[in-house]
Amino acid sequence: MLPLHAVTHDPGSTPTIAGLAKPSLRLCDEEGSPACAAGLFAGLSEAERRRVEALGVPRAVLKGEAVFRQGGRHEGIYVILSGAVRVFYTAPAGREITLAYWSPGNFVGGPELYGEGLHVWSGTAVRPGELLALRGEQVRHLAREVPAFATNLVEALVDKSRCYSAVIRMLGTRSVTGRLAHLLLAIGTFDGTPTAGGLLLGRPLTHEELAKLVGATRQWVSMTLERLRAEGLVEVRRHRIVLRDEVGLRALADDSRREAIR
Repeated sequence: MLPLHAVTHDPGSTPTIAGLAKPSLRLCDEEGSPACAAGLFAGLSEAERRRVEALGVPRAVLKGEAVFRQGGRHEGIYVILSGAVRVFYTAPAGREITLAYWSPGNFVGGPELYGEGLHVWSGTAVRPGELLALRGEQVRHLAREVPAFATNLVEALVDKSRCYSAVIRMLGTRSVTGRLAHLLLAIGTFDGTPTAGGLLLGRPLTHEELAKLVGATRQWVSMTLERLRAEGLVEVRRHRIVLRDEVGLRALADDSRREAIR
């Protein structure tokens, strides 16, 4: 897990990323998967970072505001300076599948980079934040002129490909119960605090949000969490969840995967 680096800025100025990207909530299919990419600003000199910031256009977003929409015209990418962005795919029937929650230092708006084609999924701010919008021609220019930026861009694309491939593998090789167990363990690794009663998940997620991460309904998540509670695997406290038996949850996730691929 990458260390956290603060977003620093002077009052009245646009926030900038100091150092590496913050860890994002994604589904890694296997334990021990490579760490997430370092972020677009990693390794850039102060002059190079200011060059990127000078080309971009700051954009403040509110909680729930659409950053880009599936099917909309692609114009470039958005570097997250503060806040977080949920990226999700909407099926023809209207059901949403959450692909990841991206944190500061990462960019959203791919897989296109140079302002061509249409967006293949949507991005929405999950809390107020600041973005840096880079148009396609600016991304192309920076990739040619700033080698460290180009390297970070490629590494970020590899990281996102790994992330979204993990989602596909999980949807195809694990039962819904196994996906939920795996997700709870992933959140615990990402943002869990050991307590006397178990591992407290630091990120409050509603049953609706959990459902969109595992490809289920809110009602199913509510019923399954109650069953896991009755079995002593979790404890549910409003929007906070405590993992009481991580070994049992891991066995549930692994058993469902083996059953799914038989």
